[in-house]
Amino acid sequence: MPNFICTTCGTQFAEADRPPGECKICTDERQFVGWSGQQWTTLDELRQTHRNVVRLDEPGLHGIGMEPSFAIGQRALLITHPDGNVLWDCIPLIDDGLIEMIQGIGGISAIAISHPHYYASMVEWARAFNCPIHLHAADRQWVKRPSPMIEFWDDESKEVGHGLTLIRCGGHFDGGTVLHWPDGAGGKGVILSGDIVQVVQDRRWVSFMYSYPNLIPLPASTVRRIVAAVDSFAFDRLYGAWWGKVIFDDAKAAVKRSADRYIRALQ
Repeated sequence: MPNFICTTCGTQFAEADRPPGECKICTDERQFVGWSGQQWTTLDELRQTHRNVVRLDEPGLHGIGMEPSFAIGQRALLITHPDGNVLWDCIPLIDDGLIEMIQGIGGISAIAISHPHYYASMVEWARAFNCPIHLHAADRQWVKRPSPMIEFWDDESKEVGHGLTLIRCGGHFDGGTVLHWPDGAGGKGVILSGDIVQVVQDRRWVSFMYSYPNLIPLPASTVRRIVAAVDSFAFDRLYGAWWGKVIFDDAKAAVKRSADRYIRALQ
């Protein structure tokens, strides 16, 4: 039986002989059902119509996306390290060619995901590389393809090896998480943020929302919590969820001034 994939959010569901009646991730008020109604595909079908794209974003960091763009359109990020590579966020498409390429640079030792909109085909990825998936327990209800490879954590931070730290920020989702990579940006530190902290079109700034497509803001107290969660970590660069959505330098100051601007607007 196939594992159906929602074409609006890209989430892969548990095996079934027919598509689910609805995608609960998309009927949630943070997301939406496509204007043409609920539609589904499968991984086999995606392999016929799409391809993976891999780009080197900086030494030790590869972006992995899809062409043409599919669903939300995010790209994953792979941190490479001699002691084990870590995949940040996920995309729906994976195929033999991509698996072979990643194995050639050390495979994947762990997967960590910022929030449910990017769960995608995470179980396929974990099975391909025989590695765990680290998800915050506050978002357990949004897992649509359960697997013993999923490991839930419930603290405010978690080490995933090689100095990498998952940081629970909340906000967009209760378990919303970012990843701190201290060796990135030439040792100045990097935050991989998904869209828990959203890099906007003017890349001097970020934003924070409960729902981005439906434009539902977060309260000031939650924005303050997000900034406080990352305050003790050094970082000069911040990678958002899409190609090009990067603050290349002075990112920590950009997060702080963006939060100040956001809170002033609410008041």
